[in-house]
Amino acid sequence: MDFKFDDEDDEDLLSKNMVTISVQKRNGKKCITSVIGMAKDLDLKKILSYIKKTHSCNGSIVNDEKYGEVMSFTGDQKKNIYDFLINEEINRKDEIILKGI
Repeated sequence: MDFKFDDEDDEDLLSKNMVTISVQKRNGKKCITSVIGMAKDLDLKKILSYIKKTHSCNGSIVNDEKYGEVMSFTGDQKKNIYDFLINEEINRKDEIILKGI
């Protein structure tokens, strides 16, 4: 899977421990939500499982050469993931970047 972003300075964002939540159009109404830059000490499998169960979507963890481990969800889950990261105090609002639709 190829992850495309608008910014030229994505590598700067990765070095600053910023989490990027982006929504990409697939075809028609369908889209994919990607979460990049999660901390290495987090259990991404548990987070993935929780979000899949509570928001009735499918998802996976993809190992990308450039971005590392990327969580990918079906549908526009941007708001759900953002709220989860804030409510569980995993990240602060100023550490999360929202991109896409």
